[in-house]
Amino acid sequence: MNAVYTVPHSARPRYALYMQPQRQGMNTPDKVLGVINPNTPRRIAATGMLGLLGLILIYVAAATPPASPGWLFFLIVFGAGCLYLAWQLWQVTGVPLELTHAELREQGGRVLCRVENIALVDRGLFAFKPATGFQVKLKEPARGFVYVPGLWWRTRRLLMVGGVTSRAEAKSVADLITALLVERDRAP
Repeated sequence: MNAVYTVPHSARPRYALYMQPQRQGMNTPDKVLGVINPNTPRRIAATGMLGLLGLILIYVAAATPPASPGWLFFLIVFGAGCLYLAWQLWQVTGVPLELTHAELREQGGRVLCRVENIALVDRGLFAFKPATGFQVKLKEPARGFVYVPGLWWRTRRLLMVGGVTSRAEAKSVADLITALLVERDRAP
């Protein structure tokens, strides 16, 4: 029996279920190794704060309108923009992220990055990363800029995952990606 991951029993973290030795042929590219679910209290807090800011701005514009029409326009447009972004944030943060042997993707199928394109995973204390998340540096640049507020964003050779995600799940997936990179680099 060929082991895919070799982790000593004493060093196995709580997500070791995904790191059990498996027979060759069981490593299908679509098998989900780890999942990052958006944290509901974080979703509610982020959406609530953004929505509350929008409501406060519109209230200030209606209750005590500024003398200048430019400021009034700014308050109304910025308030409406915050309400729209709060609605968008709630919509897009309902999708979990999945790690397979081949890719990191949204549950619906949109691919964030392929494992073979990952150069480095950084979740260190001083890393430029989202809250409760991690940074992935890519070998080849991705096309365009993609931003899913509160969940992930990608630009050229940089992918950031985190925001309203669970810290433990994001750490587990980052460690699993690191294990996949070690396995990939060991292969002849």
